[in-house]
Amino acid sequence: MNFLLTHTPAYVWLILALVVARGVVALRTRETTLRKLCIIPAIMLPVALLDIARKFGLDGLPLGAWTLGVAGAMWAVWSLRGTRIGAGAAPGLVRVRGSVMPLLLMLLIFVVKYATTVMLVAAPALLHGAGVTALACALMGAANGWFFGRLLRDLIDARAIGAGAATCAGVAA
Repeated sequence: MNFLLTHTPAYVWLILALVVARGVVALRTRETTLRKLCIIPAIMLPVALLDIARKFGLDGLPLGAWTLGVAGAMWAVWSLRGTRIGAGAAPGLVRVRGSVMPLLLMLLIFVVKYATTVMLVAAPALLHGAGVTALACALMGAANGWFFGRLLRDLIDARAIGAGAATCAGVAA
């Protein structure tokens, strides 16, 4: 274990610190714009897909597992039917209830990326086994699906309360 910690580049720990810092911000109720709600899903999607493409490829099992993860998580978000969006104090702002989910999901993507990178170096044959491939891709897909499912729910809820722009591009509704 010490070997892993000492041979991990410093920038990886900086990325982890940024992930945790952004996740801590999401824990508290806050006012923000809808455009800012789009940032984390927009960043986490290419982070996950580029890692999957680099380590497993974007065909067959990897893409299928990722897609199932996305679909399952989006279905879970829609099943909850709860809103976390309220009207903000000023035009163009929404009040967002804090949640631990962004922190957990960003950490999940970080841990999957880290673990698969370690496997790529230490045991490449294990990494390319069907079980590891399916699990890693499905977990990253589930995180992406939750982010985008939550974002879609937030945009719909914002439109329902008349919060103005109901798209990530900021186009007036």
